[in-house]
This record gives sequence, structure tokens and C-alpha cells, in this order.
Amino acid sequence: MTRHSTTRRRLAVLPTALAVLAAFGGAGSAFAADDTVKIGYTGPLSGGAALYGKNVVAGIEMAVNEINAAGLEVGGKKVKLELVALDDKYSPADAAINARRLVQQYQAPAVFVPHSGGIYAMQAFNEQEKFIVMAYSSTPKITQTGNKLTIRIPPTFDSYIEPFSRYEMKKYGKKVGMLPGDHDYAKNWTQLFQPAWQKDGGTIVSDNPMSYNRSADFYSGVSRVLAEKPDVLFVGGPSEPTGLVVKQARELGFKGGFIVMDQAKLDEMAKVAGGLPALEGAIGVMPVTLDTRVGPTTFAAAYRKAYGADKDPTTESSYNYAMTYALAGAMKLAGTTTDAAAIRAKMGDAIAQLPKDKNAGEFKGVDAVGGTIVDPLAVTIDGGKIVPVDLAAQK
Repeated sequence: MTRHSTTRRRLAVLPTALAVLAAFGGAGSAFAADDTVKIGYTGPLSGGAALYGKNVVAGIEMAVNEINAAGLEVGGKKVKLELVALDDKYSPADAAINARRLVQQYQAPAVFVPHSGGIYAMQAFNEQEKFIVMAYSSTPKITQTGNKLTIRIPPTFDSYIEPFSRYEMKKYGKKVGMLPGDHDYAKNWTQLFQPAWQKDGGTIVSDNPMSYNRSADFYSGVSRVLAEKPDVLFVGGPSEPTGLVVKQARELGFKGGFIVMDQAKLDEMAKVAGGLPALEGAIGVMPVTLDTRVGPTTFAAAYRKAYGADKDPTTESSYNYAMTYALAGAMKLAGTTTDAAAIRAKMGDAIAQLPKDKNAGEFKGVDAVGGTIVDPLAVTIDGGKIVPVDLAAQK
């Protein structure tokens, strides 16, 4: 069986089975139980956000496999990394339960989590229970809490709001209809987007948050927003439901543009929406497959080799891949796999020392509050093609 098929099967099994597999490992392992370091993950592996969560897991797992194949030594001792992935169905409460299980049962020094609600829930106790929250969310508040054991992986979304808004206003008009998800991340995006849009002279003609994780039919909500004849739609959540919102808006006759939150990826949305022409005029973050820098290009090739030639990686995969490498590097620099504070203290140095071909996110370091330092890139759909956008030119 190929590594690709094995990975897909593992991601499809129940959380309990995942945990059992991770706890006991394969037969004939060269590592004793004490030599295995569990890396935790809690996030959606079922429901509307399942693909989003599985993309995160794929990146972590790919890095873990490569690190183990190359060999990792920490404090003069050879160690093996092992991923324990638990499904929280995008629920903050379940994320907190899973995190406690990962730390108490599996002694995970770090837990990856790809949604702000789960991150906030874990930040309530991670310093006391001494584990690092590897936070995959662009919400600025995550690193404004003063939590000393948090790493925010992507850049904050506030860097996108002003240039995205001005681009759409110039091209389509100043009336925006709001169709965001109703999860914490989307609420945070909305809170910052609304005043920024109005500050630039725009008006909000309709606002209808929807449950992107639980619904598969958005026609009624989209219809209510389109009744107010917006020029632009503000949308965002996981890629698949966001693509469906766009598809249904086009089917209902909407001809304008889209401001797409950075959680959704245009290339994945296109698969659901009916191709890139359905996304004409949308602005969002650059897909990994179009990023020509060394790290993303090398990662994309390795990802397809690992998971299949027809599989395109996403930012979720690439960023979490690179940060898994950084986490392993920080353990090595700190000389420990258990002291979360010592490992966290070395994350900046570990990122700076990442080989170019492993730095799939082109990270530069960590700032004073625990956010990664990285340059965001954006694209739009113009003439049915993905075209880079100079964010600085929109300010």
C-alpha cells in the first residue's frame, strides 16, 4: 500500500482509532515507547470543514514522516515523532477536551489546532498544563492575549482587509453584501472588515451570517443578501462551503465580485463553484501551487509525490508542514522534548534555521507576541485566470 493511500485511510477513521494507532505505532518499531514524542492535533475531520482539517493534518503528517526518515536527535537521544489526530468537529468545547487528552494521556508538548474557537478554549489552560498551542488561525486576538505558550502560524488577516476592500470597490462598487460563516474566526474577520469598508466610503446593504460547517444549502441566505443588490459579496469559511456559497450566488444571478477570507482557498473553491470563471473578480490569498518561491515550489512537488500527482497542496498543508519542522528544530535546539517553555523559546531560532526546501511558508521568524513573520501574497480571478495582486498598490 502506498503512503498516500495509507494516509487517506488513516484520516478517514474514527478519532479513537487514530489515537490508538498513534499510541502504539507499527509492529517492529526501532523506538521504545519512551523515545516516541507525540505531536497533537485537534480540529475538524468530519462535517463541512473536514477537508480543511485534513489538509492541516496532511502537512503535519508529511513533515513527521520526513523527519523520522531523516532521523531526529534531541539532547543526545534519537527520538521519533508521532502524530495523534483527534476530531473536534470544529467545536471549541471538544477542542479543549481533546487537548487535555492529548497532553494528559499522550504527553504531547504541543497541539496543533486550526480554528480560533478551539485556540481560545485551549489558551484558557495551556500555560497551566504546560503545552504549546500551535495556532493555525489568522485572527489577531490570538497573539494579543499575552499567552506565552502560543505560536500563531499564519499572518493576521487584518493585513488583507484594506487592500482587498479597495480592490473590489474600484472594480465593482461600494455596496457589499455580507455572507460570512458564523464561527469565531469569521466573526472576528467581520468585526474588523465592516468598519474598514465603511471608512473607505462603502455601505453594507445586507448581513446574513450562515453556518458553513453544518449546512449544505445556502440558497435562502444568499437570496436574502442578493435582494439588496450588492456590488460585492463578503464570504468566507472552509473552502468547500465557501465555494458552494459562490456557486449558488452565481446561479441566483449575482454578477459582482467576492472578498474571500483567507481561510478559503480560491483553487479549492473553484472545484465546488464550477471552475475559475464562477469566481471571476474574487480576491483572496495565493494558492501554494502558484507560489514560485523555493519553499512552496519544493513542497508542492514533494506533496504530490507523497499523496498523488493529482493532489494540490493548500496553505494549510504547507504552513503546518513548515511549522512541524520548526517545532522539531526547536526541540533539538532546546535539548528537550518535554519542556514546552524551553521549546517555545527556541521557535524563532528554529524558523530562522529552516532549510529553504523545508520552509514551505517562507517564514522569517517569530515576533514578540508569538506570531510568525511572513509576507502575505494575494491573487484575483481575472478573465477566468488566477492573477497576482500587489497588495501594497491597493493601500
